[in-house]
Amino acid sequence: MGNSKIIYGGKVLMDLTSDTVTADKLLEGFTAHGKDGEPIEGTCTFDSDTTDATAAVAEVLKDKTFYARGAKLTGTMPNNGAVAGRISTKEGVYTVPLGYHDGSGTVGIDDAEKAKIIPANIREGISILGVDGEMSGSEGMKPQSKTVTPSTEEQVVTADAGYNCLSQVTVGAIPYAESPNSAGGTTVTIG
Repeated sequence: MGNSKIIYGGKVLMDLTSDTVTADKLLEGFTAHGKDGEPIEGTCTFDSDTTDATAAVAEVLKDKTFYARGAKLTGTMPNNGAVAGRISTKEGVYTVPLGYHDGSGTVGIDDAEKAKIIPANIREGISILGVDGEMSGSEGMKPQSKTVTPSTEEQVVTADAGYNCLSQVTVGAIPYAESPNSAGGTTVTIG
């Protein structure tokens, strides 16, 4: 049993009886004496004051532990590793998921959509995503030529089935005819 209080000649030379040091509060590798006077070997592995730490569990990887504000905490941030995303529409966006990313993930245009971005599908003079167009606008055209005669009724002239455009529309002259009438004059017929 150790000495925790020493009095000599009525004078207190040492008094450990009020001390609060315990092995778990004394840093590992240090020794002291407890209030009973017995030697104590430190077991505490804390090496810094974490009371002013600002990390939150959502900012530390899931299942990883850390110390902050005097407590051992466990992270909740998901480890997404290499996340990959695809955009398949003009208005498409990729929302990056919350969490850690290892830097090797990619986001790109969907392969089916990328295959459509070729010079033959882009009008000449236009560039889309670095691909210059070569299409003149007349590829695959099957034109039709038509002749119409004016009338007093509105006419809509369109290509017949099997054609996709009109190459030419010829509008004939308005019919005009004169003929003698029974009154001795001339009858003019227009249309």
